[in-house]
Amino acid sequence: MSIVLTLRDTVRADWKRMVLFGLLFAVLFQCLMMVALIVRFQSLPNYSEFYNWFGNVVWIVQSTPSLRDMLPIINEEWLIEIGKMNYDYGTGISEWSLNVVPTRLMVLFILGATIELCLALMRREECDRTTSTTLRAGAGLGAILVAMTNATMSWVVCCAAPSWVVGLAMLGLSVSTSLALETLGPALNLVGFGLLAATILFLAWRKTRVAPSLKGVPSNA
Repeated sequence: MSIVLTLRDTVRADWKRMVLFGLLFAVLFQCLMMVALIVRFQSLPNYSEFYNWFGNVVWIVQSTPSLRDMLPIINEEWLIEIGKMNYDYGTGISEWSLNVVPTRLMVLFILGATIELCLALMRREECDRTTSTTLRAGAGLGAILVAMTNATMSWVVCCAAPSWVVGLAMLGLSVSTSLALETLGPALNLVGFGLLAATILFLAWRKTRVAPSLKGVPSNA
């Protein structure tokens, strides 16, 4: 059995669970970010804004001639903004917020589905404890990198720009250092998915190696 056939059969058997896990992961990650903001700043959100994401995307497509410029703009387009507004200064200034971005939700959905695919392959594969721990560690690190770099929190101290580095600044890393690391986001995202892909391919490869070796084993029935 080839690696492709192994992956195809696993996806066929577990696609419903993969879709459910992907949806739950994307939603729960938004909830986790909101809880982190509330705990960090010791205050509840007092405003929310809903944006016409689809209409804005259509307008961006119509008004942006360059595909190279169009995609990054769409990638940062918001759907929902929830945060804390400080009204001590005129009409108010957003101190912190959670920004729900559909393109990031899609990435998180794919991440959740990919994690479930890894778990499905692990459930069907008998590995020794050391190998199993290594595979779980690799997949876990990949998932953390992808999730971390797709966080969309904003903080006025970090120029109020929704970014994954806001989480680093909230944890105590200096703001200047956090912002300097922002350009590494795409690379870390690719590394994370690379680790997950490598784990999936290794598990599928092991299954193709184990299956032929069992053909000659007599049944105990």
